[in-house]
Amino acid sequence: MTQRIFGTDGVRGLANGEITAELAVDLGVAAARVLVSHGSFTGQRPVAVVGRDTRISGQFLEHAVVAGLASAGVDVIRLRVLPTPGVAYLTDALGADVGVVISASHNPMPDNGIKFLARGGVKLDDALEREIEVRLREPWERPVGAQVGRVTPYARSVEEYSDHLVGTLDQPLSDIRVVLDCANGAAAVVGPHTLRAAGADVIALNDDPDGLNINQRCGSTHLDALREAVLARGADVGFALDGDADRCLAVDHTGATVDGDQLMAMLALDLQERGRLAHETVVATVMSNLGFVQAMQRAGIVVQRTAVGDRYVLEAMREGGFVLGGEQSGHIIMRDYATTGDGILTALQVLQRMTGTASSLRDLASVVSVLPQVLLNVPDVDKDRTDDAELTDAVAREQEKLGDTGRVLLRPSGTEPLVRVMVEAASSEEATDVAERLADVVRRRLSL
Repeated sequence: MTQRIFGTDGVRGLANGEITAELAVDLGVAAARVLVSHGSFTGQRPVAVVGRDTRISGQFLEHAVVAGLASAGVDVIRLRVLPTPGVAYLTDALGADVGVVISASHNPMPDNGIKFLARGGVKLDDALEREIEVRLREPWERPVGAQVGRVTPYARSVEEYSDHLVGTLDQPLSDIRVVLDCANGAAAVVGPHTLRAAGADVIALNDDPDGLNINQRCGSTHLDALREAVLARGADVGFALDGDADRCLAVDHTGATVDGDQLMAMLALDLQERGRLAHETVVATVMSNLGFVQAMQRAGIVVQRTAVGDRYVLEAMREGGFVLGGEQSGHIIMRDYATTGDGILTALQVLQRMTGTASSLRDLASVVSVLPQVLLNVPDVDKDRTDDAELTDAVAREQEKLGDTGRVLLRPSGTEPLVRVMVEAASSEEATDVAERLADVVRRRLSL
């Protein structure tokens, strides 16, 4: 059986360790052959767009992927540095058959990754990824002469993506001061440019990438610098993106964190009030806080849950015809405007909600009473035996004690030999006690 190399969001690992130039070339070839075989194209050759974040390793990996695609007879449009959602948008807008993003998202700088988008800018499903893996390094008939692909730079990627984002707004964002932490990543140029074009007074933070400082103590995984800047500059709100700008977290004017659940709740209420929340439903993962679910229930909005991962959120949205979904981590998908999570789009829509209601972010976020949440990782256990009878009974007993005031979630890690125990309760002390009791049962019953 061919070894699986795709994870929940493309292929990711240590650049020049696991993610080598040779692998990038081979993936470009295999992806071109698989994706093109799944649909017709109108030109003489199929077309791919390729973008990347600011990691220094993205330079050689971009060239390698481009070489693989072109050697397979695909014409390649190089978008250069652009957020993942920008590449997705231009995959669709330019009518490309394939989209490729070179990025490891919020991972540290030494990592990098390669993810593919199908026609229309949507992430690949498991079946297509499996086909690419099967075709890696298998013999194939190479095009020669005039049949090889052409490679062309695209000068307007930032402007066209920015224009699209600003075009999602119904009104200008006047009289609002925003701090935007760009994580020294793919949004370092397009993020501040877009918010300013929309009318906001923008203070850009971590917008000077050098190839080495992406996600380094900044962005959506490190909010301290953003919090300090909001307070020091008297800003109305601060937003933090990650390295490829497909997620967004926020802090309000007091410096309090506003997570993805709270952002999604305010956007759901906005869409509901405007009659644009399809089927009165929002899609969220099993990790979303119970307080978010309760807030949606009070508003008459159904919450449909999925497995962890924005690809699963998007699949559920497409199957059900829903327009809003996302994760606690800040991946928020608004299908009216995007095919993937988009941090800049999220910030714009939240700012529009603030200006349209003349409300602070703190007031808007208060709709969700976040329950204390404790997450314990239990390592060195057999994660495939979480259906153990004694463990299942222990989880059921703890859930019965919590009733409607809390929640227990026990799930195996997708990448490591560990089990995650997540508990929400009325107090952090109660959540901790329940999580520790269940972690003890996991160790006793599933130890390797």
